[in-house]
Parts: sequence; C-alpha cells; structure tokens
Amino acid sequence: MKRLFWFPFVIFGTGLMLGIVSCQHDPIMPGDGSTPIDTIGGNPDDTTDINTGIPCDPDLVYFDLQILPLLRSNCAKSGCHDDVTHEEGLMMTSYQNVMNGEELVFAFDLTESHLYKAITETDSEERMPPAPDAALTSDQINLIAKWILQGAKNLTCDPDEGQCNTTNVTYSGTVAPILQNACMGCHSGAAPSGGVSLNNYTGVKAQANNGKLFGTIDHSPGFKAMPFGGSRIPQCNIDKIKTWIDSGAPNN
Repeated sequence: MKRLFWFPFVIFGTGLMLGIVSCQHDPIMPGDGSTPIDTIGGNPDDTTDINTGIPCDPDLVYFDLQILPLLRSNCAKSGCHDDVTHEEGLMMTSYQNVMNGEELVFAFDLTESHLYKAITETDSEERMPPAPDAALTSDQINLIAKWILQGAKNLTCDPDEGQCNTTNVTYSGTVAPILQNACMGCHSGAAPSGGVSLNNYTGVKAQANNGKLFGTIDHSPGFKAMPFGGSRIPQCNIDKIKTWIDSGAPNN
C-alpha cells in the first residue's frame, strides 16, 4: 500500500520536471548579428532588428537592410547556401554566418573576398548565382563591394526614421528596384519560386491586382510572408508599394 500511495506523487514530480526542462530555450545573444530563420514561411508579427531609431546615412551600407536581402534572395536558397543545404559549407542567412564563412569576406579587401570574386566571375557556371539564374546587376555588385570596402560592418539604422516620402512613386524608379533587391532572386528566371515571376511589369501587375503582392510583403494574415525566411522589408518601402498599388499600379 505504501508503494501505491507514493506512486501518483512520483508521476506528478516527473511530469513537472519535464515541463520545466521543455520550456527552456537557448539564450538570445545580443549584438551577434544573426537573424532568426522562419522555417514555416513567416510570422505576421515578425519584426526586424534594424529599427534602432538611428536615421540611415545614405553614404553607408547597412548589412541587414541592404546586403542580407540580396544574399537571401540570390544565394541563400534551397540547394545553395541556406542553413539546410549550406553548399561548400557556406551559409548566407545572417551576418555571423557570412563573416564566419571560410575566406568569404575580408573587410576592406575585394581581391581576397571570395564573395566578391564569385559575383563578378565571368564564367556563368562558376558565377554566383550560377546559370540559369541571372547574374547580379552592376548596382547590386557595387553595393556589396562598397560594403566590403567600408569594413564589412554590421551597421544598423532605422529606414523609417523621419518622414517617408511616398510622393512621385513609380514602377520603374521605386517599385522595381525594391523587388529587384528583395524578391527577384527567387521570383525570376525560367522556374520562379511558386510560379510567381516578378522580373517584369506584367508579372508584378498581376500580383498587385490579386492582392498577393501587398499581402505577402506586409505579412498580412492569410498570406505567406515574404521575403521567405527573413524580416519584413522596411515599412517605408511597403508604404511606397501600397501607394503605387492604390494608384492603379501603373507602368510608369
């Protein structure tokens, strides 16, 4: 009878200990430059750590704001340099992963930085991203070069600090460049992700008309959050795209 009397308390105690252990998480280390990876397609409440209240300096390059979206869209894709595949042992999903990649980036030195060598390679099979994906544009290459030459720092700023100018928003001058840097690495080429192509006005217009363009970049409920696995694009950019959509999504 004694053994039976104590048995429920033993079960309760064991369950309590397991509950405590299961609620423990790895600590989040401040300032390590990493970005959480959303493996289920995004969270409507997802926020980004670039909102520091510090206005962005147009002469500086900011990793989370400008470089990481390029790498996620063009390099950190399934089968290449994402956290699962990590082709050649390289992951390009966070500042820490990029800087820890063997000889990937040398601060202030383009000639030794394998990242710069790969994106400027003339052989389409050796280039990153490789064919049939399109090469980075000259503007994108120059941006990465400028970041390296500035010391490959993990600078942060608030792109929404101050007034967001949503006047004179055009497709060619505003919307297309935003999508080029944040989306087209996945949504272009012969086999765009999800069958959604954003590499021309017709494709973008179709997504604007059906509501998916705004819903995905806004991380609205019921839409698959984009960019996939990353933070929302700056709110100012979202507002500019919304302004363009509300004006009828013209080809201007």
